[in-house]
Amino acid sequence: MKPPLHPQEKDRMEAVHRLNILDTKPDPRLDALTKEATEKLRLPISTISILDNEREWYKSCQGILDTEDQRDNAFCSWALLSSDVFIVEDTLLDDRFKSNPHVIGAPFIRFYAGCAITDTKSSLPIGVFCVKDTKPRSLSLEEIGTLFDLTQKAENIINDLA
Repeated sequence: MKPPLHPQEKDRMEAVHRLNILDTKPDPRLDALTKEATEKLRLPISTISILDNEREWYKSCQGILDTEDQRDNAFCSWALLSSDVFIVEDTLLDDRFKSNPHVIGAPFIRFYAGCAITDTKSSLPIGVFCVKDTKPRSLSLEEIGTLFDLTQKAENIINDLA
């Protein structure tokens, strides 16, 4: 299922381009946050993704070698639309994801949780801090808090880069 665009997609994309973050070099502070997410939450994959018109580009990632993906395949395209933590406990049970190429093929994602990263000037989401697993699971309230805190730290770093 193809994710819908953000209701303010044009303005959101202006914020992404104003931040001038796409295709920039890795930032060790952001890499430390995605590493911390995989360790604290005991999950194999964590990314900080920026979404442009056609793709999901990873500013930081742990557990995967890719640096980008098609936006239509990105779980983060859905998380970008949420004002809360977006959680899919079992992707095979969710109509939006059960036929996603990353669910039925490598890396066989079965769990996803993500929080939108917001541009502070426009208050629009420009990306997502997410974690993924190859087996279904849930997050405790403490783990959700950890993901939210890491997202806030990443958001501060990204906004300070602009």
